[in-house]
Amino acid sequence: MKISIITVCFNSAKTIRDTIESVKSQGYKNIEYIIVDGKSTDNTLDIVNEYPEVVSVTISERDSGIYDAMNKGIRAATGDIIGILNSDDFFASTNSIQLIAQAFIQNSSIDGVYGDLVYVKEQNINKISRLYSSKRFSKSKIRFGFMLPHPTFYIKKAKYDEFGTYKLDYRVAADFELIARHITKGIRLARIPHILIKMREGGISSSGLLWRIHQNIEISKACNSNGIRTSIFLIMFKLPFKLLSFFKK
Repeated sequence: MKISIITVCFNSAKTIRDTIESVKSQGYKNIEYIIVDGKSTDNTLDIVNEYPEVVSVTISERDSGIYDAMNKGIRAATGDIIGILNSDDFFASTNSIQLIAQAFIQNSSIDGVYGDLVYVKEQNINKISRLYSSKRFSKSKIRFGFMLPHPTFYIKKAKYDEFGTYKLDYRVAADFELIARHITKGIRLARIPHILIKMREGGISSSGLLWRIHQNIEISKACNSNGIRTSIFLIMFKLPFKLLSFFKK
C-alpha cells in the first residue's frame, strides 16, 4: 500500500532537514511525501529542493493557517493511508512506517492506527524530556481532554473522504476535534506499541498559560460538537495526569 506523509511548514529551515532525512531513512519505500509550505521567507524551500528523490509533491502558497495547509496536503494525497509529520518532528526509527504498514496488512478491518511519541529537547534531540504514551487511551477519556498522539495517527484516505478533514474554526485543537469526530463516527483503530515519532518541545498549543486555556476551551467545544458531554472543569482534571508523564521517560 502507498502511505502519504504530509509535512506542513513555514520558515522551518532550522528543523525541516531532520524531518526530511527521517522520511528518507525509512525502510518502507512506497511513500508519497508531500510538503505544504506557506510561502516561507527563509531558505526552507531551498532545503526541500535538495531532496527531489524524497519529496513527491511540493506546494508553496499562502494559506489560512496550519490546518488549512494540512487539508491541502490531504486533498493532494493519493496514498491509501495518510499521516501528518510536523516540520519540527521526525520518525523515531527507520522502521516507523514499516510498523504502520504492517498493522494495516495484519488487520485489514482497521481504519487507522496510532502509537507513542517522545518529546525531545529543542537544542538536543537525543535527550528525551517526556513520554507521550497512548497505552491507556480510550474513547471514554476524550471527554476529559485526553487524546492519542496526533503525529502518530495514520488513517485510510477513504475515511477523510467520508468523515471530513480539519475544521478551520479551531486555532489549536482542530487535530483533537478531527480525531474525536472520526472516533465517534466509528472508525476502527489499532494501537502500535512502539514509539513512532520524536517531537521537539514547543509549539503553539504548549507555548503559555493563555494558549493552554484557549486550547482547553476548544477541546470542550470539540467534544460537545461531536456529542461527547463534557465541561471545561472535567477537562482541567487531566493536568495532574499529564504532569506524571514527565517522570515516565
